[in-house]
Amino acid sequence: MRALVQRVACARVEVAGRVAGQIGAGLLVFVCAEPSDDAAVADRLVAKLLKLRVFADDAGKMNRSVVDVGGGLLVVSQFTLAADVSGGNRPSFTGAAGPDLGRRLYERVVAAARAQHPVVACGEFGADMQVHLVNDGPVTIPIQIT
Repeated sequence: MRALVQRVACARVEVAGRVAGQIGAGLLVFVCAEPSDDAAVADRLVAKLLKLRVFADDAGKMNRSVVDVGGGLLVVSQFTLAADVSGGNRPSFTGAAGPDLGRRLYERVVAAARAQHPVVACGEFGADMQVHLVNDGPVTIPIQIT
């Protein structure tokens, strides 16, 4: 499972002109399931996200997690994280899980995050979404969980 995590001052995702999910300060997490992923991989991703120390402590060092600072998580499905452009200029997405598995694992990530953290918002799987964010730092971290 792949994720691209951005530390944000605020973020929201819109679908068809309406806000599907939004957070204040926290982590915007783009998630892509891969064909070999399962529920255990999704759970490990959530554990990593909640413990990822990318927020400043009193000394200004990135030493606090989203849990420590009481920030939110905005989880957005993004199969394009599996893009492969090694064969040309048009991306191939064969590295992404199919829609059924992708949806199940995305929903697992959202449910597991909500079970462990009080502020979790999300986009809509498979929808055409517009994501608005104020990247804080900027801090952008790619994560690969196997």
